[in-house]
Amino acid sequence: MKLLQAVIPTTSLLFGVLLLIPLVVADLNSDVQALLGFASAVPHARKLNWSPSIPICSSWVGITCNVDKTRVTKVRLPAVGLYGSLPPNTLAKLDALEVLSLRSNYLTGNLPSDVASIPSLQYLFLQHNNFSGSLPISLSSQLNVLDLSFNSFSGGIPPSIQKLNRLAIFYLQNNSISGTIPDLNLPKLKLLNLSYNNLSGSIPNSLQKFPNFSFVGNSLLCGQPLSQCSTLSTSPSPAPAHSEQPTTGPFGQKVASKKKIGSGAIIALVIGGFAVLFLLMVVVLVYYSKRKDGSNVLKVKGTNGTSQNPKDFGSGVQEPEKNKLVFFEGCSYNFDLEDLLRASAEVLGKGSYGTAYKAILEDGTTLVVKRLREVVAGKKEFEQQMELVGKVGRHANIVPLRAYYYSKDEKLLVYDYMPYGSLFVHLHGDKGSGRTPLDWNSRMKISLGTAKAIAHIHSEPGAKCVHGNIKSLNVFLTQDHDGCVSDVGLTPLMNLSAITPRVIGYYAPEVIESRKVTQKSDVYSFGVLLLEMLTGKTPLKHPGLDDVIDLPRWVRSVVREEWTAEVFDVELLKYENVEEEMVQMLQIALTCVTKVPDMRPKMDEVARLIDEVREPEAKDRPSSGAESNAQTP
Repeated sequence: MKLLQAVIPTTSLLFGVLLLIPLVVADLNSDVQALLGFASAVPHARKLNWSPSIPICSSWVGITCNVDKTRVTKVRLPAVGLYGSLPPNTLAKLDALEVLSLRSNYLTGNLPSDVASIPSLQYLFLQHNNFSGSLPISLSSQLNVLDLSFNSFSGGIPPSIQKLNRLAIFYLQNNSISGTIPDLNLPKLKLLNLSYNNLSGSIPNSLQKFPNFSFVGNSLLCGQPLSQCSTLSTSPSPAPAHSEQPTTGPFGQKVASKKKIGSGAIIALVIGGFAVLFLLMVVVLVYYSKRKDGSNVLKVKGTNGTSQNPKDFGSGVQEPEKNKLVFFEGCSYNFDLEDLLRASAEVLGKGSYGTAYKAILEDGTTLVVKRLREVVAGKKEFEQQMELVGKVGRHANIVPLRAYYYSKDEKLLVYDYMPYGSLFVHLHGDKGSGRTPLDWNSRMKISLGTAKAIAHIHSEPGAKCVHGNIKSLNVFLTQDHDGCVSDVGLTPLMNLSAITPRVIGYYAPEVIESRKVTQKSDVYSFGVLLLEMLTGKTPLKHPGLDDVIDLPRWVRSVVREEWTAEVFDVELLKYENVEEEMVQMLQIALTCVTKVPDMRPKMDEVARLIDEVREPEAKDRPSSGAESNAQTP
């Protein structure tokens, strides 16, 4: 009897596990059926290639599954020609869905409440459609981003928005939303746009921190940051005849009210109405023509956070048949050129080869996009070089190039985003009291990682591969203070006829004369980089200075006078028992910056020498973490 009592629970547990196995498969199968039902109910101009005969997680257009491929987590179908209404009880069955993007289609009718309330939904992108009716009352509590802009929604903003404590971005501009704005005192709300609706009343105190472009185009809306509300009334009735108070026009401009409208004013209003109608027709025609030829707009943020003209990033795509990114093998990203050009972005910096942007895609993925300038290579040569870069970039100390785009007018490169910043920033950035400088152990680790990366580039078989643009701005740090080299393989594509004074401090003497980079000139540039880490001085030209520091020359002169201690960065002098290592690293650096190219060592030899310096007492070497818990900026 006791044996039977012991066997029954075990058997029950095993039976329960066996029952769960088909349920997992059924979940994915139910996702397949839900998507097929959606595809059959919603016409689409572009073929989706969805079929139950091919694997959904790897072969279906716009579909992404979770890691173990048991559920669909992302549906991204931007600009695929979807039209008609969105049927209920289809996409809502995807109860593990986190990202839904149906933007830039032709969807009409009401937005089903079951879609907006999918429990796991975090990102909902429905902008640039023609949805109408009221906003759904029930919304997923997990929403981070809600973009319903450029539709025809009407009615008020539902109070349920106030309960979305995870909401960071809420875009509702260019609809027909009316009524007052509820108090959206949401802790994580960072971006808000309610402009060009029919909202009225005063702006809640909790939203007055947002800029005026978040609210413009609502003629009956008042309060900070717009014009001050009238103390008498906020109704849309005409101002009293005796009032001379300026009122706010439809675009936020101040218009003085009059006692009476004269015939001349009426004529002006009629003419103005026709002008506005004409402008609207032009805007609509331009908009649809751009959608037809694939031209897109990227919102670029400048250093002050305001929207700017996106010309610096990409001017759109002129050739629809070439309208695609080329991804490298092993890249896990899932986006297209339109996604990239529509991403919100900010300028990270302008270098000798182009401008780098931090781009955030609608699903939250952060990338770095570099727009190249002065490219002299043709398409075939460009593609061959990119193929080489893709191979060389498979190294732990190289920032991988994930994708590229080439057209006559645009050359774009897509890299992983390195959140811990460049070596230049860590060496020469904010010198405030809260800053934790790079300690000696970190500088050694960065030196070795960078040397290994350059040695790997030089070892590429079948080609004399060079970097050609080694500088502290192109070395990025990982969380563990490893050095990662960026901009690999770009020099052969660029015009080096005019080397800017700003970067001349890194170039070997023979490069300045011949405008040709070699592996030996890479060694010289790396030597300058080592001197920069040892001295804390920069060979770059700074705004306001007329000359550039010749760092190798300055170090040689100090060493010649036997003032070697004066060479080193004062921030390194507080560490004990590292003087010998610092002198050894100085000797390696001076060997690299020898004026005669053939006298310089190879990079694999340099990496070996640095490793020998670092190895003996690496475990006992002091680090900044022991002295301060503050993060390095």
